[in-house]
Amino acid sequence: MEKNGFPLDELDFAILSFLQKDGRMSFTVIAEKLNVSIGTVRTRVNKLIEEGTVNIIGRVNPDKVGFRAYAHIAVFVRPATFKEKVAQKISKLPEVSFLAMTSGDYDLEVDVMCRDNDHLVQFINEISKFEGVYQTKTTLYFKVYKYAQPDLNLLK
Repeated sequence: MEKNGFPLDELDFAILSFLQKDGRMSFTVIAEKLNVSIGTVRTRVNKLIEEGTVNIIGRVNPDKVGFRAYAHIAVFVRPATFKEKVAQKISKLPEVSFLAMTSGDYDLEVDVMCRDNDHLVQFINEISKFEGVYQTKTTLYFKVYKYAQPDLNLLK
């Protein structure tokens, strides 16, 4: 399978799967589990990082660290030629955890994590002032049941 011109083989997928489960897993442990050398794992991981295929980060549970208002915002943009400009401005805001252009009833889909409802209202008011933002519709997430990375086995 190729991603942006970089071929990924079974070993790459296996390494990525281990890192998805535990980003702190040592190269030694991964190498033992895959029956390859530590140098091979180190080289592969470094290549995957350089190519932008993976970032090793600490992913926090939003609720446990104090984000109490997690929401989905549908953004309607008029005229349509402003979509990219609006998306670029929204993408720079620190509250944004997910942003995508859609083909549905609205133009941009934005997921945000805010401290509380007041913070969420401030955020919505801020993006509503952006040139081209015609309307927003907000859906609060009361409880998140699953927050995960994609299962790489789905690509096999």
